[in-house]
Amino acid sequence: MLGISIFNGLVYGSLLVICASGLAMIYGLRRVVNFAHGALYMLGAYIGYTLSIYLNFWFALVLAPLAMLVIGMLLDKAVFRPLQDRDPLSVLLVTFGLLLVFEDLVRAVWGRGNLSIDVPELLSSSVELFGNPTPLYRLAVIGLGVGSMVALWAWLRFSRTGLYVRAASTDPLTTAMMGVNTERVNALVVGIGTALAGLAGVAAGPMLSLAPSMGGDVLVDSFVVVVIGGLGSLGGALVSAILLGQVQSFGTIYLPSLSAVLPFLMMIAILIWRPSGLAGNRV
Repeated sequence: MLGISIFNGLVYGSLLVICASGLAMIYGLRRVVNFAHGALYMLGAYIGYTLSIYLNFWFALVLAPLAMLVIGMLLDKAVFRPLQDRDPLSVLLVTFGLLLVFEDLVRAVWGRGNLSIDVPELLSSSVELFGNPTPLYRLAVIGLGVGSMVALWAWLRFSRTGLYVRAASTDPLTTAMMGVNTERVNALVVGIGTALAGLAGVAAGPMLSLAPSMGGDVLVDSFVVVVIGGLGSLGGALVSAILLGQVQSFGTIYLPSLSAVLPFLMMIAILIWRPSGLAGNRV
């Protein structure tokens, strides 16, 4: 039972780190707290559902995040850029309004009923793990989370654009004075952050039911991850997502009556110990 709990925590933590990393990136560059991020996760899942029907799951896993990348860049131009210097209440109202718009859009296009994405045939079998049959797809989700974070880290550390992203997150004014088009960099980062939310939504589709309200729990947990890890810190988001996945998994089994509040208790304890989060606000 202990091994199964750890494994389930890793699966959920892997999904959470993909989604929360996008939220951390958007805040790190735009300084906008995006309350619509859960709705973007949900929209990516529904786009992936449609693509999986007309093409297959593997195309959906690639094309849905690309579609969300375009949507994210359009949102940056229309919403996030104007909100960058606005007061927090305006940001809350606008991004929460976006959440409602996306939920109504999904209800209009896909309906109110629950849907699901079929597990790809290649990953439909099980393997023996901790003496119990374990779906191969869940192992693949852990691999997807690890691969996504490695690719994101390599892009930020070794590419020229990644250098611009790190510079703009630290001092956007000086970066712009050095000739970097920071608005283009910001739009790209918002697009990538939105694509990561869509990727997490598609990956979650074969394990969870798709519903217009599915982004709510992920949004709350993503904010807990970003706050615990340190606003704008990808490394902190990675560590805190794995921790939160374990807390959720063990809480569901051993403390079911408190499982809903355990993430918040964890956040309070860590912020009392380290108010800036586990890694501060470094990208």
